[in-house]
Amino acid sequence: MNDPDNALKHNPFAALGKFIKGKVVLRSEPPIKPERQPPEISPSAPVNEESTFREAMEGVKPMARNKHYPMKKNVASPAKLPFKDPDREVRQHLDNLIKNGEGFIISQTPEYMEGLGRDIPAEFAQRLHRGDFSIQAHLDLHGLSVPEAKEAFEQFLHEALLNGKRGLLIIHGRGIQSPGEPVLKNKVQEWLTRSHWRKWVIAYASAQSYDGGAGATYVLLGHRPRAKGSRKN
Repeated sequence: MNDPDNALKHNPFAALGKFIKGKVVLRSEPPIKPERQPPEISPSAPVNEESTFREAMEGVKPMARNKHYPMKKNVASPAKLPFKDPDREVRQHLDNLIKNGEGFIISQTPEYMEGLGRDIPAEFAQRLHRGDFSIQAHLDLHGLSVPEAKEAFEQFLHEALLNGKRGLLIIHGRGIQSPGEPVLKNKVQEWLTRSHWRKWVIAYASAQSYDGGAGATYVLLGHRPRAKGSRKN
């Protein structure tokens, strides 16, 4: 008999009874797998270093001591170039320029001097300075006083004419150490243009740097005295 109040009654074992009779299938949750535990690490035995080394070196043969294995030759490094002072050459040029007048184009400097006998073409002085005429004798007046230099000058030109020498070189210096103008240089020019020697002078000009530059003078003498004197530039 159906009891209308059955639905209101609590019967916890009703489902169990039906399960037993095969009327109700209970669903169960899948079994929970146990978490995997890390393997236990057993304490290791103490390491024997000698046995470990022997195991690592097993099969290795020692190298014979009496054998020579040549080493690879090192490639020779390029030789070092000697240090070159970039200013050395400049200083040397300046020294030569100041002391000896080297490096100048003499004919384009205020120290250049030249002169010609009257009616002599200007090219004679240019050729004389250029070195077209051979030098047959020279006179060095360095260290002489003006009277001593004049005496030496007179004797030098006199002997040159007697011996037929026409191309001469007179070294007088640039007069750098003179307080004013170069004394001997000016005197040589004066003796060539204002004394009795002017009649013999065809041309004179400052020398090239290898012969003294502005500190020396080339002189070209004629075969005979001229009726008129020379002119200077």
